[in-house]
Amino acid sequence: MEQKEVKRSSDKRKINIFLIFLLCSFLAWLVSRLSETYVDRTSFDLEYINVPDSLLLADDSLKNLDVRLRASGFQFLGFNYKSKKIEIDLSSMANNQSKFFVTQLDFRKQIESQLSGSITLLEVDRDTLFLDFYQVELKNVPISPNIILNPAQNYLVDGKLSIEPSLISISGPIKELDLVNSVSTSEIELNEITEDFSIVVDLVLPEELKNSVLSAKKVRISGNVFRFSEKLIEIPVEVINLPEGTQIKTFPNTIPVLCKAKIDRLKDISPVDFKVVANFQEQRGDNQNLQVSLIEKPKDVYSVQLMKNEVEFILKRQ
Repeated sequence: MEQKEVKRSSDKRKINIFLIFLLCSFLAWLVSRLSETYVDRTSFDLEYINVPDSLLLADDSLKNLDVRLRASGFQFLGFNYKSKKIEIDLSSMANNQSKFFVTQLDFRKQIESQLSGSITLLEVDRDTLFLDFYQVELKNVPISPNIILNPAQNYLVDGKLSIEPSLISISGPIKELDLVNSVSTSEIELNEITEDFSIVVDLVLPEELKNSVLSAKKVRISGNVFRFSEKLIEIPVEVINLPEGTQIKTFPNTIPVLCKAKIDRLKDISPVDFKVVANFQEQRGDNQNLQVSLIEKPKDVYSVQLMKNEVEFILKRQ
């Protein structure tokens, strides 16, 4: 049994050594083959730079250029995994009857200047690069925040949100700009807010803007948060439009009003800051009670709510 195990271990070792030598031989052969020079075709990704400020490159402009190269196998292998990016400078492009183009002599020189010395450009698949542009117009539109705010209990957001910048510039063809009146932010939700906040959010490019760009990609949204309190205040009911020669008594003669505001603001609020009236001439319901309404309330309060919407009354002749 021991001899068999020794022989099995020896055979396994021989197989492993053979596989290692086989792998090394294959790698040596592969390196040798990839080190050789070949002529083959590949594709370059084009990136246009120095576009005139008054023009906007259309999305359907040429993005790739097929070429024939003389290069090593390693270099072609790299092109197969990731296309090489070539910058095309448009500062010297030609213009003929509203047609913009770059001659092969020009863009070929630019390509060759961005290739390593061991790569030779033999051929490109076109004589001229024709480019489509839009005349650029500028439009300023407001930001529409797509934000959901959920303050914690007894907390409120004070006033309007601050958006910086509040306007965004869109540059693009006029036919697209006419379709857009605002730019929205990405959706965001803030929960259990108890203090002032300031966040940076992304802008969402409207679907209509196929060939337009925004002057910024993000905005800052800020808001003030305060802790509020409640105060119940009894307000006298004033009846208006009574018939001549009559007197009226309402039951009750005061209406409770629930006021929500900052704690320091509530300290200064009194019944004289409110006015609750009942219009005797207004149509009454089946129970003939008078409907009451709040027509005056103090500023700088979050909400004011009448706790009762009608009163009973007794009418007396003088």
